[in-house]
Amino acid sequence: MQSKLSPIIKPADLIQLSQSEEIIIIDASAGSKARYEENHLAGALFADVNTDLANIGDFAIGGRHPLPTLEQFATFLAKFGISPDSHVVVYDDKNGGNAAARLWWMLKAIGHQKVQVIDGGFDAAVRAGFPTSSKVETAKPAKPYALTSWNLPLSDINEVEQVAKKDNYIVIDVRDANRFAGLTEPIDLIAGHIPGATNIPFTENLDATGAFLAPELLKAKYTQSLAGIEPENIIVHCGSGITACHTLLALDYAGLPIPKLYVGSWSEWSRNNKEMVLAPAQ
Repeated sequence: MQSKLSPIIKPADLIQLSQSEEIIIIDASAGSKARYEENHLAGALFADVNTDLANIGDFAIGGRHPLPTLEQFATFLAKFGISPDSHVVVYDDKNGGNAAARLWWMLKAIGHQKVQVIDGGFDAAVRAGFPTSSKVETAKPAKPYALTSWNLPLSDINEVEQVAKKDNYIVIDVRDANRFAGLTEPIDLIAGHIPGATNIPFTENLDATGAFLAPELLKAKYTQSLAGIEPENIIVHCGSGITACHTLLALDYAGLPIPKLYVGSWSEWSRNNKEMVLAPAQ
């Protein structure tokens, strides 16, 4: 029986893979098209987190980065030459791979099997010797990818409101501790968090170099944090549904079930007159 493909690929393994197999490399660096045009991994195509990986509209309905429609995502996949058999490797220019993890989740959610995120992102791949280029790549279009649904579990604002304070559920907020505590908010209108949520920053998935912790370490960490909670009762969110995917990726890398993603996250919750935990008055 074929073993499951790891969701994380080490840079050295990427170099070896690129020499033996045709792969599609996607640069998903958030807001960094200019950097892509200046320098990117050779052969990589640029995916825009705002226009390719989201369907942005009213932030109060779905947050700052709602999922695209299945039709929109199918168009993206065809444009980028991605078919069901394609081996897709994603990276971004942040060590943690936040935006890369979003595309990983989207592909996994439609049932795509061969998709991996580069451990340590662009910088790690360059340090390992993967060639770079300033050539803007053009994909060979593929036939339309038949999509019927998002097959990984999703949550929404109504479910979160109903279950966040229940003992048999856990709502994980992966933003940094100061944002969770309401001490700072660099993006959204209000600083704070969802009542009942638990803060497990996504940065804790990484070591000092920006690479993912070993799977056994991640498994031990999350097994302890989620003790007694059924996988279907775990909901993960962030600010806008991008960084939350980093923790979903870490859980999959650890060999644990992928829980529910609340895409709307704090950016939606904080714009809907919901109960909020704010920073204490000074």
